[in-house]
Amino acid sequence: MTKKILTNREKQVFDLLISNKTTSEIAQILKISEKTVRNHISNAIQKLGVKGRSSAVVELLRLGEISL
Repeated sequence: MTKKILTNREKQVFDLLISNKTTSEIAQILKISEKTVRNHISNAIQKLGVKGRSSAVVELLRLGEISL
């Protein structure tokens, strides 16, 4: 696999995103700031080489990193 694998925290953030949680809710659940949540999302998007959250979710599903 040529793509970088997500950190555990990035994976947690995306697992919550696909559970229809908002950035604010994810921050509260993981006890981190909203900015940190956004940073994790941005880092994952960059690693995956995609544009946007929805594209990241599709790619993570394709790679088997997350599941619905």
